[in-house]
Amino acid sequence: MDGDDIKIYEIMKKDLRGATIIDGFPSVGLVSSISANYLIKVLKMEHIGIMDSPQFPTVSLIRDAQPLSPVRIYAGDKGPRGDQLVAFISEFQAPANLVRPISRALVDWAIEQRCKMIVSPEGLVVDPEIRDSADISDVVFGIASTLRSRELLKEHGIRPFEEGVISGVAGVLLNEGRKRDFDVITILAEAHPDFPDAKAAALVLEAIDNILLGIDFDAKPLFEEAQRIETHIREIQKQAVVKKDDKPAARPPMYG
Repeated sequence: MDGDDIKIYEIMKKDLRGATIIDGFPSVGLVSSISANYLIKVLKMEHIGIMDSPQFPTVSLIRDAQPLSPVRIYAGDKGPRGDQLVAFISEFQAPANLVRPISRALVDWAIEQRCKMIVSPEGLVVDPEIRDSADISDVVFGIASTLRSRELLKEHGIRPFEEGVISGVAGVLLNEGRKRDFDVITILAEAHPDFPDAKAAALVLEAIDNILLGIDFDAKPLFEEAQRIETHIREIQKQAVVKKDDKPAARPPMYG
């Protein structure tokens, strides 16, 4: 698999200099999917592009009588503090062979567009023994790729994620950010691994709102949003060919 097989196509031109990208690829508890969908809805973000590859699912998502690609890009306008968000969103879990190419293409595009940062909302699975011995209920954790972004987390009182594993697109984004000196932040909250976790998404979104947006944030609709997204994703995944040969790796005590 060559990273050149991943392409990004812009269907609407928008000035994204200084914008922050939200990674909405599915994660533990669908925290990233719920968060990205909610931000797109609340901020009335516009569909500005797609990410495509010959190895993506061969489906078209139909919504409001319009065809949509498996991986889509949305962008909002600048907020009251001058902040602007872009969201990459997909209903499909990226297979292992595509995780690195997707992540590298995302970072390449972020640098090309002169965006300032990538933020991954993530769910965190915690071993019950660790949960019982540590006060982590309703706690949001953060990990960042650069000293600049670590200072940003510190300024906003985000507890550092000190030991564990961040997997999938979010993990590779962190590694790419460190390698290229580009700001990448992962925000994590404890999430259930087997169903959409609206509470975790709400905690993560409150942290993102505090760091980036400064809007009047209402987390209550997230509970309805979680159920809608779960139903939506399961219906779509039934129609796609999903490779299930690879067995999941054993879970470490804490991971995203």
